[in-house]
Amino acid sequence: MAELRPNTDAMERLRAVGLRPTRQRMALARLLFGHGNMHVTAETLYDSAQDAGIKVSLATVYNTLHQFIAVGLLRQVIVDSSRCYFDTNVDEHHHFFFEETGQLADIPDELIRSMAPADLPPGTKLSRIDIVVRLRGTT
Repeated sequence: MAELRPNTDAMERLRAVGLRPTRQRMALARLLFGHGNMHVTAETLYDSAQDAGIKVSLATVYNTLHQFIAVGLLRQVIVDSSRCYFDTNVDEHHHFFFEETGQLADIPDELIRSMAPADLPPGTKLSRIDIVVRLRGTT
């Protein structure tokens, strides 16, 4: 199969989830999904868009990120009440949060799976476990 051009890949990804491939959505999708899995904030994505010459407002970035979450293209990781990240890896996994740098790193699901409660309340099933392990230097 021939490799898809970035525009074609972004367009197909958006259409596959029922989103109209507007110029701004496609540009942001190329930034988000063209470089492997990544964690971004709305502000860092906005800065990347500006650096790439993409004309988009911060409000549009936020709106697009939330649209991508709603259709399953992104996962939201809330670190605290004032800090939220958007993750292009929507597979089940968890995160280390490095307090000094504000960076996130993935923790494989297998390392956390043993923490799942064995006995859930009757009539319920486990939907998802979200774990953020906060780390800081020892110096």
